[in-house]
Amino acid sequence: MPIILAVNGIAEVYPAKLVTPRYNRTEAVADREHHGQPSSTLDHPALVAQTAYRRQGPDRSHPAPAVLAQDLMTAPVFSLPSDSRLPDAWVIMSHKGFHHLPITSLHGTLVGMLSYQDLLRHVPQLITSDDTRQASRKHVAEVMTSRVISATPTTEIREIARVMLEERIHAVPILDQNRRLVGILSTQDLLHGIATHGPLELWT
Repeated sequence: MPIILAVNGIAEVYPAKLVTPRYNRTEAVADREHHGQPSSTLDHPALVAQTAYRRQGPDRSHPAPAVLAQDLMTAPVFSLPSDSRLPDAWVIMSHKGFHHLPITSLHGTLVGMLSYQDLLRHVPQLITSDDTRQASRKHVAEVMTSRVISATPTTEIREIARVMLEERIHAVPILDQNRRLVGILSTQDLLHGIATHGPLELWT
């Protein structure tokens, strides 16, 4: 499933990158041997040893499916409507330890993302002063990032990780087919998945 880039409510598919399966040197040598082609880089004993080692490996005739967003995402996810005030967002982030808050429209669809850095960049008074009158006059819609990259529950983790690296973002909202928020995937979720799951079949 694709990753979606939306700017001010206009959605388009994020550019996909062709991923080719891994094909290691041992497999290449074994394939040449299987088709009767001599190996120019390995002598016979080394070739026999590598072939035997390869045959002892796990059976990849039925590889495990790649990990999907729905396997690692945090759900349910807390969000704020776009008419919320900045102090409300600040209190939630401070008390709950959130670094990103999805912002939704009155109809419940995703319209933006608000980060901890967004608040500090636009309204430093929230943390440097007890006087938050200036912040209380602003809505989260005025500060949020409207360029939102999202994914579906069945998007592969490696594709999401690639986009997060390219775009230098730390959280991706997960939306259903109606663009309703069903979860969020952060760099912390990715690290937690690597630490607690078995070997992740990211490259199948």
